[in-house]
Amino acid sequence: MNAITSEELQEIIVMAEGDDPSAVTVPDFLDTTFGDLGLDSLALLEVVGTVQRLWGAVVDDAELASLSTPRELLEIVNGQLASAAA
Repeated sequence: MNAITSEELQEIIVMAEGDDPSAVTVPDFLDTTFGDLGLDSLALLEVVGTVQRLWGAVVDDAELASLSTPRELLEIVNGQLASAAA
C-alpha cells in the first residue's frame, strides 16, 4: 500500500476515540485538532501505533509531540511511504 487515505485514518481515529465517534465525522476532519476530535495523548498513541502496525510508518516522539491535526499525521506518514516506495 502506497499511501494511507483520509478515510482510513478517520476509521482508525474513530476506533481510538471510542466515546463519541460522531465528533470525528465533522466536515473539516483533517484540519480539526486531535483535542477537538476528542483524542487525548493515549488515544493519539493508539492511532499512531495502529498506523505503524498497518503501514510500517514510524512517527518519532518529536514528530508526535508536534502533531495537532490528522492532516499533519497524513503528511508525515504518506511522506515516509512515498520515500520507501521510491
